[in-house]
Amino acid sequence: MATYVLDEPARLLFLSRDPARVTAQLAGTALTLRQAQPLRDDISTDEITPVPILTHFDEQLGRYPYTGLRAGDALPIGMDAIKRAGVNVVVGGKRYGKGSSREHSPMAEKSAGVRLVIAESFERIYRQNADNIGLYTSTDMSLVERLRQGAAVTVDEIVAGRDALAAAIVRAGGLLAFGQAQLGGIEPQPAAEDAAPRTLFEKIIRRHLLRTAVTPAAPGPGGGVFVRADWRFIHEYYTGMAAHMLHARFGRPLRLVDRERIVVFEDHTSYVDESPNHVRAGIVPNVRVMCQAQRGFAEAYGLRQHRTLTEAEAARDAGANVAGISHAMMAECYALPGQVVVGTDSHTPHSGALGCVAFGVGTTDMANAFVTGAVRLTVPESLRVELAGTLPSGVTAKDVVLHLLALPEIRSGAGVGKVFEFTGEAVAALSIDERATLTNMTAELGGLTGIVAPDAETARFLRERRGVDVAIEPWMRSDPDAAYAATLRVDCCALSPLVAAPGDPGNGVALATLRERPRVDIAYGGSCTAGKREDFDHYHEVLAWAVARGLSIPPGVALYLQYGTTAVRDYCVARGYDRTFAAAGARILQPSCGACANCGPGSSIDAGQVTVSAINRNFPGRSGPGSVWLASPPTVMASALAGELISFAELQARHAP
Repeated sequence: MATYVLDEPARLLFLSRDPARVTAQLAGTALTLRQAQPLRDDISTDEITPVPILTHFDEQLGRYPYTGLRAGDALPIGMDAIKRAGVNVVVGGKRYGKGSSREHSPMAEKSAGVRLVIAESFERIYRQNADNIGLYTSTDMSLVERLRQGAAVTVDEIVAGRDALAAAIVRAGGLLAFGQAQLGGIEPQPAAEDAAPRTLFEKIIRRHLLRTAVTPAAPGPGGGVFVRADWRFIHEYYTGMAAHMLHARFGRPLRLVDRERIVVFEDHTSYVDESPNHVRAGIVPNVRVMCQAQRGFAEAYGLRQHRTLTEAEAARDAGANVAGISHAMMAECYALPGQVVVGTDSHTPHSGALGCVAFGVGTTDMANAFVTGAVRLTVPESLRVELAGTLPSGVTAKDVVLHLLALPEIRSGAGVGKVFEFTGEAVAALSIDERATLTNMTAELGGLTGIVAPDAETARFLRERRGVDVAIEPWMRSDPDAAYAATLRVDCCALSPLVAAPGDPGNGVALATLRERPRVDIAYGGSCTAGKREDFDHYHEVLAWAVARGLSIPPGVALYLQYGTTAVRDYCVARGYDRTFAAAGARILQPSCGACANCGPGSSIDAGQVTVSAINRNFPGRSGPGSVWLASPPTVMASALAGELISFAELQARHAP
């Protein structure tokens, strides 16, 4: 007997670029696909569920889907609008659900009554999250007209073309139901050794495969598998939802698998009292409840925790407290070459700089992994990114990523769901901190993960930073004849400082080509992408140069510097960087995600403000209502000093004797 996606007539909402068309549909006007076009591409999870909404982890989410969605210059979808309009099918354009791994987005859609999302293409994490909670998705645009004409669509049609595991999870109604029925007593099943050439990613995954009745023993690209993770980590915006799901299905107490390999971070909320977004929305008390839900869960099950470091605690701290941004902390404290690391954050690939497979998952994936030990993965293809030549002075890994993001191939979706393997002369010359910028921003490139083969620099980092001696084994590299979906070659000698214009990280342009230089109101240096030791070396180099010449941050510009981890803070203090930062006029912030996720000082407070930032994303509303230009650490500091977008070299030339 066929199972149908909808048990009532379809009520479609086309997410058009024209706000008037969106408003008309919510008021009851039915449009055709042609009338609604062009559709919004690149709809991010920040737009589906803006950060303040993430304090909810239950059915209350259904009041808020698309409240951050920008159409033209408007936000046409208000609170409760989807429920009131009775929308059950939503239609979007390309790369639907890009950005953050927050499962709150599909959960909000489903809680509002949406049963099916149709788009030309989906980001991997969003679609997997939708599968996991029982929200149907399809890239078959022909369904739009069929539904509009009143036709019934079956679940079999929805899963057609999906891998066997995805289809099984969708048919089961979600991952927890599937896991309860299928994943009891799963066993490791390392794939048999053979002489076939493979990428490093493939070798690591084959060593971590788990045996199940519904997954292949020798998976190829597109195949669905489960793998054993060496580390699983979660942070406060996801733990309450995970606990709610698990206790609702399995009761109390839970049996957590390998709980000593689970790490819990409180890293997004240390400055919530100073977050304009949270204070204005009146949700600071909700954040406190959310954090306490995580603390209670971690304490109940004896999980290792890294708690928020407040300003007061920092003043009392004598170096004993180890805190920071989760994915940065994983690289500094836990991840090792050849391991698998999963976390509830799209920037989990940060640790790929160490030669491990690290990728982000949603709340249900992590909840399932807590109780089964199994992490779902659709085996991806790999892109080989060859960074040839030598980076010129003043050009950083951030400039390389902004260049990659602006490539037509990447903007058209060639990297979606793929592994980015970074190699070449320029990569070999980079520190682990700079390599981590490349792998971290694989999230913006649309990939599953980024990876760099471990080498002598990896061993040095682990020995000097962590006191760990690790042998780089011969198998820890891709074979010469390994298969790749494509190769991207970049002549690094030809690169110069880049910036990404507001709205999307893919809006990259060489700074030297910008004739009109926007003024700067806010400059922010920090985040997982740019809160590492080497990033702070760059910040210090520029500001020390300025202080030596009697320069400081001009009136009307606010500069914020936020450490990524306590280890970075202690490094800067030991070198006296903090004194230089203060002399230049910067406000120094303790380790946290902060303004990057609109969670603290450095966020804009009105639409007219212009920010230059070293963070990874500049989606609309990501760091407040103002516009955000992305840039490298040296460019951010130079721009703060000049009060307008400028490179360090240009600033030096301006003040030459």
